[in-house]
Amino acid sequence: MKGARNAEEFILENPGWQRELITLREIFLSTGLEETIKWGIPVYTNGTDNVAGMAAFKSYVGIWFYQGALLKDETGKLIVAQEGVTKAIRQWRFESYEEIENGRDTIIAFVKESVDNFAKGKIIKPSRGSELVLPEDLNARLDADPSLKMAFENLSLSRRRDYAEHIATAKREETRNARLEKIIPMILRGEGLNDKYNRK
Repeated sequence: MKGARNAEEFILENPGWQRELITLREIFLSTGLEETIKWGIPVYTNGTDNVAGMAAFKSYVGIWFYQGALLKDETGKLIVAQEGVTKAIRQWRFESYEEIENGRDTIIAFVKESVDNFAKGKIIKPSRGSELVLPEDLNARLDADPSLKMAFENLSLSRRRDYAEHIATAKREETRNARLEKIIPMILRGEGLNDKYNRK
């Protein structure tokens, strides 16, 4: 899965959710965020800060806030998509256009709060230790591709950690994207990053 080259293409690739995706896109753009494509999915940024993203799945449309754990979620809309894996990211799932419209004001409020938090330097940074923390590049790609996510989760912890570190150590976005494209078929085959060396 290479992903869409722009938001319009992404929406066309998801015919069952076009109305919902168009509405979410309009909401994000109305807040002044910039639209880009990262990892094949629409991501909404404020300067260099990744604020939110959206993706379509079989039974729902999901948006996530990259620093969602810091948001004042009084209605309990945000969930942890991968328990024990993601510290900062929170996801909100919608199963209909009506749910999105009903949540419009809250989405906008979350965006504004996220931008304010970034401006104040209020962010959750990945911590190194026994917990496996995925780079947001890899995590977003997994969230956008259920088959890839399942293949990744079936790998051993050491293999998952190797892939996470391989992406995290790339300093330039172009390098991270190139590494992502290279490891995806390896993950789908159930291989580890260093398998070819271990077989020697």
